[in-house]
Amino acid sequence: MPVSRGPRNALGAAAVAAVLLTGATGCGEKHGTAPAAASVSASAEASASASVSAAAAVSASASPSTAAATPPASSASPTPPPAVSRPVPPPPAQTRLTATVDTRDGRLALVRGGAPQEFTVTLRNGNSAEYRHVLVAFQMEMLVGEGGAGAGSGPGFLLERFDGASGGWRPADFRIANDAKPPALFSGGSPLAREAVRTERYRLRATAGGPTGSSPVVVSFIDTDADGEVAAHVVLGHSTR
Repeated sequence: MPVSRGPRNALGAAAVAAVLLTGATGCGEKHGTAPAAASVSASAEASASASVSAAAAVSASASPSTAAATPPASSASPTPPPAVSRPVPPPPAQTRLTATVDTRDGRLALVRGGAPQEFTVTLRNGNSAEYRHVLVAFQMEMLVGEGGAGAGSGPGFLLERFDGASGGWRPADFRIANDAKPPALFSGGSPLAREAVRTERYRLRATAGGPTGSSPVVVSFIDTDADGEVAAHVVLGHSTR
């Protein structure tokens, strides 16, 4: 005959199921089921913390090397190049006044009463001195003609200097004597600066009644302020017929 299960049997089954459920839950706590979950959580937190600490350590160790790789900016001024010493040129050598006389064929060949012969006198001053008055002086000894000593003596000549201002010829001093005139007795002259060049034009004529013969013409260059010659004199050959 079948057994009928009433409410009491149902309550018992429920109680047994509760006891079984409770026992299963107790076994899980006893064998570490719940603590295992906690351990996993703690391990994750420790791993994350270790990762952050490692990243910080790497960043800290990388910073000094980066700073070392970048050199600090220098505030010092650049060093100027050393001065180059250049040799000092020596002073120019001192030069003095020189003079030249240019004539046709290198001498004066005159004919009494004939045309005058022109020549030039050039003064080239040096760098050592300047002059306020330089005079060009002319002198000729008395002629000794074909007839013997003393024949044809006398002035018999006309010396002229070209005047650039007026464009004409002016009489110039021409001394005919057998003795030398001291430089202190001369006067006049024109200025001559350092390294200046001055050219003067002259012409000499033999008058119709003058002497004949040959005698050199001496051209002197005198500083009339210092009473002395400033250059060597020039001797010109001369003849008159």
